[in-house]
Amino acid sequence: MTNLPAALKRALLLSALLCAPARPYDWRTADRSSAKIAPLPAAEHRAVVEIFAARAVRWRGWFAVHTWIAVKEKDALSYDVLQVVGWRLRRGLSPVMDEPGEPDRRWYGETPELILDLRDKAAETAIAKIRRAAAGYPYRASYRAWPGPNSNTFTSFILRSVPELGIDLPPNAIGRDYLVQGRLFGLSESRTGVQLSLLGLLGATVGLNDGIEVQLLGLDFGLDLLRPALKLPLVGRVGMRAAPLRSSLSSSR
Repeated sequence: MTNLPAALKRALLLSALLCAPARPYDWRTADRSSAKIAPLPAAEHRAVVEIFAARAVRWRGWFAVHTWIAVKEKDALSYDVLQVVGWRLRRGLSPVMDEPGEPDRRWYGETPELILDLRDKAAETAIAKIRRAAAGYPYRASYRAWPGPNSNTFTSFILRSVPELGIDLPPNAIGRDYLVQGRLFGLSESRTGVQLSLLGLLGATVGLNDGIEVQLLGLDFGLDLLRPALKLPLVGRVGMRAAPLRSSLSSSR
């Protein structure tokens, strides 16, 4: 398998896992250390916004990723992490978190992937809008792993509310297509297109930065034309990395 593309290796590995019993797993002892991806506040004085995705915990990781947003104000000495965590409901807490923390912490043993890195003035503007959007998230007292609202519904809601971000989540971020308040139509995550979705179960997305996507039972199948890539359930993105539209246009000049 040494000569196979990394995405294909992952697909074969996931297929094998789906046919095998779940391995023993203890979230209490799983690695939660920093992956050393985000810049240290002492070295980066500008404002920073970063979005991460990591394989979900236990069997959910075969199918989906968990996403979150980390922000650092200009000259701040630490990051705040915004995300939704379902288990908090069992403790009588809101699943929506906005707390100081490691921006690139491993998600219970899974190393995160950096989805977006935004800095300086654009990040300053985005942070204020991110906080307003998070405060207005309509599912502050509810969580459902499938088809949503879940952690990816929250991140997707922020993306749709903040034009400066301009990115779409990986296709295996289940819950991203759950449009809030039962809406059938809305802007795409990158705000460069439109989306039709029936509670995240059935729908379609067309956008300059999003490409063409079809949703079926919460699973995404699609094609990115701007940065050629397939978008597949379980596996994620196969091809060029995703990037905001502004980055793609800059790199093509």
